[in-house]
Amino acid sequence: MHAGTTFVEAMERVAQGFEVLAVVLLVVGLVASLVVAGTVWVRARSGHRAYRTLRASFGGTLLLGVEVLVAADLVRTIAVAPTLENVAVLGLVVVIRTFLSFSLEIEIDGIPPWRRALLGTAARWPRPDRPRDDADGP
Repeated sequence: MHAGTTFVEAMERVAQGFEVLAVVLLVVGLVASLVVAGTVWVRARSGHRAYRTLRASFGGTLLLGVEVLVAADLVRTIAVAPTLENVAVLGLVVVIRTFLSFSLEIEIDGIPPWRRALLGTAARWPRPDRPRDDADGP
């Protein structure tokens, strides 16, 4: 940055950097998820297991991407344009992100977070890389 760059301009660039990072994470995460799911499909010859693997791995990527986008919005709202409207939009984005995160975790793990906490950390299942088995858990 050159000497004439203001704080607001610098923070706008930081927010844009977060947005670029989020897009890169989503693209790389999708490609990696497809590779992992393809590997599961080739080894197990199970389209269902490959699909579950893809959903679980890309679901985690989506969560991470949304977290980074919220960080971009936070920087932009706090440092660049701290208007009441922007704060309200940020609040709405955080509520949507929380709902999305909660929904994705239930889909990925197959169990609500409060039940997982009651059952212990070993209860994170169904694991997408293997079929459900009664000996695996509840």
